[in-house]
Amino acid sequence: MARVLREKFASQAAPEVLAALRKIAEVQGRQFQAVLDDALREYIDRQQSESPRRHVMTSFATSLEEFDHLYRQLAK
Repeated sequence: MARVLREKFASQAAPEVLAALRKIAEVQGRQFQAVLDDALREYIDRQQSESPRRHVMTSFATSLEEFDHLYRQLAK
């Protein structure tokens, strides 16, 4: 099995959040850091897939302004 590189970092979290993560790790028989890593990855995936990036929305708004007359004709 390939070794996964890890980087240490320091942060803070609400005690109940940490307690819940510790409980999940205990119940699943996993290390706390593995559960935390999964939680962070899921959060990142959700943020990247559910909301359009700012530059995409800016381009969309510009397109609406620029081609409003065309879009209205196509909608008829």
